[in-house]
Amino acid sequence: MARLENLNLSQRVTNELGKAIVAGKYNINTGLPTEAQLCDMYGISRTAIREAVKMLAAKGLISSRPRQGIRVESPSNWNLYDTSVLNWMLESGPSLQVLKEFLQVRLAIEPQAAALAAQYGKDEDIANIAAALEDMRKAAKTPNQTLHESDLAFHTSILQASGNRFFFHLRDFINTALGVSIQHTTPAKGSDVSVAEDHAVIYDAIAARQPEVARKQMNALIEEAMAVIENELNSKLEA
Repeated sequence: MARLENLNLSQRVTNELGKAIVAGKYNINTGLPTEAQLCDMYGISRTAIREAVKMLAAKGLISSRPRQGIRVESPSNWNLYDTSVLNWMLESGPSLQVLKEFLQVRLAIEPQAAALAAQYGKDEDIANIAAALEDMRKAAKTPNQTLHESDLAFHTSILQASGNRFFFHLRDFINTALGVSIQHTTPAKGSDVSVAEDHAVIYDAIAARQPEVARKQMNALIEEAMAVIENELNSKLEA
């Protein structure tokens, strides 16, 4: 029971310190408080603090070495594929630049995943894409409902249908950042029905076993989202 209690406390401290590091409160220049100071700040044992330090080190936010103490790492060393790190980055004020970089990653992955799904996808996997699309269409026509969950399910189902385990392993990363970028790109479309139908053309190409068409349609969908983010970035620069 004591071990579980320490772990829960460690997770809370990991979350709070992680957010503080990502937000810039603690950085390479300021460093982190000492182990003793952290114990006082959070009112917990050294054991719980050390667990939190291990978790943050595993995410690349800090390093801890004998005689050197705890050192905050530069953002270039952070594990951006860790969903906690990505969540902290997005929660600290979703940076349009971060979203742009995320869309660039999607452009490198999802069109190919769509093509592979069309070429090699199992019938049951393609049925899952169809089910997610149907949920999108229903949500689009239902007052006070959003496409959020069904949109995420649509993209995750394509990663699954691709048959590429490396692509599917990125599903949590894709879902985390996609959930934020949707908030910027869906309103720009002006109609949830239009958003659902843009996804429908991707599904149609996959179901028809047309890899190049599926690739092209997914590429167009993400490029449109990229244009929205770039317009917002340009507007901020001009303001």
